[in-house]
Amino acid sequence: MTSLDPDASRFLSAFKMRKVLLPVIIGLGITGVLVWRYSDWDALNAVRWTWASTFWMLLAALSVVIRDYAYMVRIRHLTERHLTWWRSFVVIMLWEFSSALAPGIIGGGFLFAIFILSREGVEAGKSITIITFTSFLDGIFLAVMAPLVYFTIGREALFSGVQLEGSWLGSGLFVSFWTVYCIILGYKLFVAYALFVNPTFVKRALVGIFSAPVLRRWRRHMVTTGDQLITAARGLKKQPWSYWRPALIATFVSWTARYTIVNCILHAFHPDLSFATDLTIYGKQVVMGILVLLSPTPGGSGLAEFIFNDFLGMFITTGLAPALALLWRMMSYYPYIIMGTVLLPRWVRRNVLHASVPATN
Repeated sequence: MTSLDPDASRFLSAFKMRKVLLPVIIGLGITGVLVWRYSDWDALNAVRWTWASTFWMLLAALSVVIRDYAYMVRIRHLTERHLTWWRSFVVIMLWEFSSALAPGIIGGGFLFAIFILSREGVEAGKSITIITFTSFLDGIFLAVMAPLVYFTIGREALFSGVQLEGSWLGSGLFVSFWTVYCIILGYKLFVAYALFVNPTFVKRALVGIFSAPVLRRWRRHMVTTGDQLITAARGLKKQPWSYWRPALIATFVSWTARYTIVNCILHAFHPDLSFATDLTIYGKQVVMGILVLLSPTPGGSGLAEFIFNDFLGMFITTGLAPALALLWRMMSYYPYIIMGTVLLPRWVRRNVLHASVPATN
């Protein structure tokens, strides 16, 4: 019999089959409702597949590859090439898998990523440093791009055409966008202060705040978070600019590729889209990416499909939006659930079970 440490037990319990199936059921269920209510079968039958369609779908697939490759470059660079290319691929796939099963509002697969990296032989303190830093870089992209697209493209273009426009819910999307953005920005500024200025003060402040009776149940988690920030800060202070630059570039390349997937899909069915329209579609996806963080469902399932149909429907032939939303998620979300399901059992045998100490009777 094999004895597992508490971290390993929590990790394995998070990937029970019902938790894997939940986001799939939610996503496909919402998509099914959208297809039933909004699809136009005549419009679907009128679609003509051309060589241009094939070209743009291949570009969409290439965007998926670039997205993951950039993440692999980043994790391999930050681990100082401790990971081989194959191990980097496995780490990224499992990280995306854990993120797909966790709500974005609680940080996705952040804690699981630390566990995964540490079980790949990266020292625990360094794993905390790397994952905290990569999470910070991802937040920097959204913190920079959100106001950039808003002030470049404008509110009217970003929020016009939304089917809920003019309703209280439509107005709420605009308010929600800036509310979530401010939360992200505030959190990243908080993390930046902890990483680069005074992590000890931040830990004491967190523990102090969560010592209040109503918050005391989370006090132990804040102690752990504070310790992780201190560890990460120590690991980052000694790093030169050459350590930062490639990671920052890889982050922006990966996120840009992530958002161009939809542009390519829409071009496959509407080859006459202009460059200005492409920029608007890209900007709308930045807004969508922030709004999806509100979803309490795993990987934003349900809300992502609904927002796609609502935000981008103006660029799509009437009746095609639900089908294209499904195509988008089949390229950018479900493959990670499939890859994780395939890779996880072998990874667990290699990095968890074989690393555990046999129990003594």
